Amino acid sequence: MSLINKEVADFSVQAYHDDDFKTVTKQDILGKWSVFFFYPADFTFVCPTELEDLENNYAQFKEAGCEIYSVSTDTHFVHKAWHDHSERIKKITYPMLADPTHALANDFEVLIEADGIAERGTFIVNPEGKIVAYEVNAGNVGRNADELLRKLQALQFVAEHGDEVCPAKWQPGAETLKPGLDLVGAL
Repeated sequence: MSLINKEVADFSVQAYHDDDFKTVTKQDILGKWSVFFFYPADFTFVCPTELEDLENNYAQFKEAGCEIYSVSTDTHFVHKAWHDHSERIKKITYPMLADPTHALANDFEVLIEADGIAERGTFIVNPEGKIVAYEVNAGNVGRNADELLRKLQALQFVAEHGDEVCPAKWQPGAETLKPGLDLVGAL
């Protein structure tokens, strides 16, 4: 079953952010674009490369009006310990959500129950709190923040220009398609 247009359930989780512990709720995501970036666990191998890649692109996500939330089933205390220990993770300035009760992993359907960890899942959530794009990768394959940013920008463009769609490899400023008009010319 697809998760497209599924509304994110109410939640309240602890986060490690700006050298402090904070509570993040569903109310915090409403009214802006969000990326929920699930990864299996802190102190692992692929995860820090992905989280650092996101941090390297974080300013562009913020410019696009989008907040990034990395999520694992670790506690906020483990996030802090990892942040204090790892040179890559020390760079992170976006919220790191703790999901030890698996509330988020269950809602986004990425929980590996037998292991108590999340799949490597990426979800773009619109300002109404609905999932508009997602992908889930095998645990041994890292993701690309540049492509994630491109998808976000395309989703934002079509949300604003409902009569246009973005073709493959679309980048901001490139031509779009107008369903109906472009199809007639192709026949």
